[in-house]
Amino acid sequence: MANIDTQSEEPAELRQVRIRFASVRAIFALILREMSTSYGRSPGGYVWAILEPAAGIALLTAIFSAGFRTPPLGTNFPLFYATGVLPFLMYMDITGKMAQTLSFSKALLEYPRVTFIDALTARFILNMLTHFMVHFVIMAWIFIFLDVSVIMDVDKILLAYAMTLALAFGLGSLNCFLVLAYPIWQTVWAVINRPMFIISCLFFLWESVPEPWSNYLWFNPLVHITGLMRDAFFPFYNPNYISPIYVFTFAAICAIVGLFLLNRYHRDILDQ
Repeated sequence: MANIDTQSEEPAELRQVRIRFASVRAIFALILREMSTSYGRSPGGYVWAILEPAAGIALLTAIFSAGFRTPPLGTNFPLFYATGVLPFLMYMDITGKMAQTLSFSKALLEYPRVTFIDALTARFILNMLTHFMVHFVIMAWIFIFLDVSVIMDVDKILLAYAMTLALAFGLGSLNCFLVLAYPIWQTVWAVINRPMFIISCLFFLWESVPEPWSNYLWFNPLVHITGLMRDAFFPFYNPNYISPIYVFTFAAICAIVGLFLLNRYHRDILDQ
């Protein structure tokens, strides 16, 4: 009987291995497709991915350095704005790209081997790696050519990136369903996000905002990410308002709700 049970279990285990391998192959193929469509087959697309945030940081530096002698932290304007703008753009870009995933890959989802999880994962991984490359290039340029010398806290940097990616994945998953089910949501979300560039503490510190407005800003998860990233690059800055638990909880709720709704309704919506 033991031999019979073992033999009967082996095909099921092998099927699971084949399913997982097929999922990995599908994700890799989707990543290659995303690379060719989003950034082109030449390095020019990635050059623009670097130039866009670099130009934004340079513009902020030029504007605020003309009116202020020093930034709110330290003495280097590009470093101060890079520590806020780069995580913010990572969140915005990944969230926006994930929201369009199923609409973009609708034809591929007709294949039984390609699932909505594969499509979401592929977009998330590609854009995450792209932004890591962009951040490395820009920060390396700031440190090398602007002669910046700081002691970085790597643990805080990694935690800030983890919070950024968790938030982007959570809201991206939820928005993926909302955009698929209600196309008008894409416009609504764009309107909602417009003031985020101002109220995410990219230009100022949370401590400089008077009450009760600072209490309202606390509920913006991006404020916690920006504060932690700056805490990692400015050792003398010790923000006490940061709550990673709040950000991860907020992101987890959005991800769970979004994935549940996609799993339940995405096929019905796509078939309409």
